Amino acid sequence: MTKNKIFLFALALLTLACKDQNKKEALTIEPINWNNRLVNYSLNDTTLIYGTTYLPIYSQIYSKTELRTLDLTVTVSMRNTNRNDTIFIEKAEYFNTKGEIVRSYFDKAIYIAPMETIEIIIKEFDQDGGTGANFLFDWKIRPNVNEPFFEGVMISVYGQGLSFTTQGVKAN
Repeated sequence: MTKNKIFLFALALLTLACKDQNKKEALTIEPINWNNRLVNYSLNDTTLIYGTTYLPIYSQIYSKTELRTLDLTVTVSMRNTNRNDTIFIEKAEYFNTKGEIVRSYFDKAIYIAPMETIEIIIKEFDQDGGTGANFLFDWKIRPNVNEPFFEGVMISVYGQGLSFTTQGVKAN
């Protein structure tokens, strides 16, 4: 009988250790170092075309009733679809359901190289955005260059799993 108790205790400790390790790994994901992407010259060139893109995302969705929500991991994908030209993102602002700014990801223009994708990750347990979260991106491009492409990928692996995407639209 004592051996069974010891075995169950060891099994419980092992299970807890694995859960703690998984949580620790999730917390140690390094964010992008935006300083390495800063544009080191002025973007005041009058030939540059500027725009703003709105991207809806969902860090939470309703489940069964309006009183129960499911937290989601969000990948915000910023893509340069040009083969030869760099694009510039001047601002990436994250807003919550109430339209309040949650955070701004950089305060100086960054670049995205040709055919490059960079991402912002909203962790599953980050509930700051809520069910109606969104981003606004201010960007600049040279004439005759494709606009940046913005996409949100939301995922949860609980139960049978859930994933869906959203795409940015040009805003005024």
